[in-house]
Amino acid sequence: MDLGLRDSVVLVTGGNDGLGLALCHSLVAEGARVAFCGRNAERNHSALASLASAGGQVHGVTCDVTKPDELEALVASTLERFGRLDGLVSNAGQMAAQPIAQSTDEEWEEDLELKLFAALRLARLCLPSLVQSPHGAIVNVLAIAAKAPDEGSAPSSVSRAAGLALTKTLSKEVGSQGVRVNAVLAGRLESGQWERVAERTSTPLAQLYEGIAQDSGIPLGRVGRAEEFGDVVTFLLSPRASYISGVGLNIDGGLSPLW
Repeated sequence: MDLGLRDSVVLVTGGNDGLGLALCHSLVAEGARVAFCGRNAERNHSALASLASAGGQVHGVTCDVTKPDELEALVASTLERFGRLDGLVSNAGQMAAQPIAQSTDEEWEEDLELKLFAALRLARLCLPSLVQSPHGAIVNVLAIAAKAPDEGSAPSSVSRAAGLALTKTLSKEVGSQGVRVNAVLAGRLESGQWERVAERTSTPLAQLYEGIAQDSGIPLGRVGRAEEFGDVVTFLLSPRASYISGVGLNIDGGLSPLW
C-alpha cells in the first residue's frame, strides 16, 4: 500500500537509535524526507549513514530537546534544508520510574522538561508550517502508563499522562486547520535503551527480551519489534489516516488493561 508520503518532510526527535531510528527507516521506505535529532553525536552520525544507505534524504542534528534555543535551531535548519514540514514526531524520552516518596523535585522537573515541555514547544514551533501542509500531522510517543500507571512508575507515568492530555487538547484546537494530532502508547518494545541495559548487565539481548515478555505477561507472548512501532507511526502520519485524530493508540501486544 502506498501511504502517500513521498516527498513529505517529517521531523523526528530521538531518531538516532532504537524506536526512533526504526521509524525513520519506515518513513524513508515510503519516500519521505526525514529530519531527526539526538543528543549523542556519534549515534547521529551512525543513523545518518544507515538512512543514507537506504536511499533516504536525511537531515540529522545534534540537539538537546530540553533546551528551547536548540529546538528553535532544529526546526529552522529543517525548514532551511527541505523548505517545508508535514509531520512531527516527539519521541525523545528515557526510563524514569520509582516510588513517589523517593523522588526529588529535580527528577520531576527533568522528566517533565524532556517528555512534556519539549513536545509542547516543538508543536508551537512547527504548527505554522504544518498548517500549510496538505496533510499536517503530529504524533506524540508516550507509554501505556499514561492510561494505566503502575506503582513505582513516577515521574514518567505522570509526564506521559500529561502528554496524552496535550495530544487531545491540541487535536481539538488545530483540527479545523487540517492538522491531526495523535499519540502512540508504547508497551514493551525493542529499543536502544534496552540494548544499553543488556550491555550494562552483560545479558544477551534475546534473553533480556524473552525475560521481559515473560515477566510482563504480554498476551502476544513477545516484546514488540521496533519496525512494528515504526510502521504504526508512519501510518498515523500519512494521508491514509486522514480521519484519525485525538487518539492514544496502544502498541503493546495487548498488555495494557485499558484500550
